Amino acid sequence: MNAPNSIFTEIPETLHDSLKSYLESHPDWDQTRVLTAALSLFLLQNGDSDRSCARVYLETLFHQY
Repeated sequence: MNAPNSIFTEIPETLHDSLKSYLESHPDWDQTRVLTAALSLFLLQNGDSDRSCARVYLETLFHQY
């Protein structure tokens, strides 16, 4: 995967609470991994035909980044 870029965004508190809960019960995941998987899946489902998004998604799911 390419070098990471940082982003800063605000999310609803309920979503943040759910993310914290998920991360507490899944120690092999971290915030970056969750957001990378979610964003790459969103782009795949919404018309981005670039294979690199698919590669990033699969690498993230199988923790190969």
